Amino acid sequence: MDETGDTIDRDEINRFAAQSAGWWDPKGNFAPLHRLNPVRLEFIHHELLAHFARDTRSLRPFDGLTLVDIGCGGGLIAEPMARLGFNVTGIDAAAEAIDVARAHADETGLAIDYHVGSAEASANEGRQFDVVLALEIVEHVADQSAFFAALGKLARPGGAFIGATLNRTTRSYALAIVGAEYVLGWLPRGTHDWKRFVRPSEFVLGLRRSGLSTTRLAGLGYNPLSQNWALSGDLAVNYMLTAVRR
Repeated sequence: MDETGDTIDRDEINRFAAQSAGWWDPKGNFAPLHRLNPVRLEFIHHELLAHFARDTRSLRPFDGLTLVDIGCGGGLIAEPMARLGFNVTGIDAAAEAIDVARAHADETGLAIDYHVGSAEASANEGRQFDVVLALEIVEHVADQSAFFAALGKLARPGGAFIGATLNRTTRSYALAIVGAEYVLGWLPRGTHDWKRFVRPSEFVLGLRRSGLSTTRLAGLGYNPLSQNWALSGDLAVNYMLTAVRR
């Protein structure tokens, strides 16, 4: 953790900032996230409908609830969450990504509160939300323990947390780094550091120490023939989890 009290890794932020112009290009550098987004949104929608006992038939089932998207990037998750009724705050350490997110939200007529900053800074301000999202971000922070602590502070009692990351296994190294970055070229080389990947047991323990109890773990599997992602029972590479603040 740096002297400002946040867990931002400046090299990681600069790497993503350099690609920010392509956030909404489904064929650009963020194409893997565009392909991953439908299953991520399906998981989030299902889990939060159940947690808050909301009407499954409603187009805006989460009216009146607040949500923060940590590491929101250009807004690929924040915008759908706003359309579902959440009062959305998006936080990212890259000013370039926030500029893109704000511009795109303005174009689509969505009111989303975007900020340049970190989970730690928001937690230190005493802010709390009904839902905290941290998708594909924990593997990029400088101090994961401090990051987990901030997530716990941001979730209000009775609130929910949903995270997504990569498991630290031999298969994840082969597929997410060698395959995705060097063979298929889905991601720029150097996007991921395998040593920062988080095992499910580590994620669950980190959340537990921060007051969040995990209620579900689900793997994400990619079908190269259909080029679609789907939920699976295999946690070896990509996975998502839900936790609640008791």
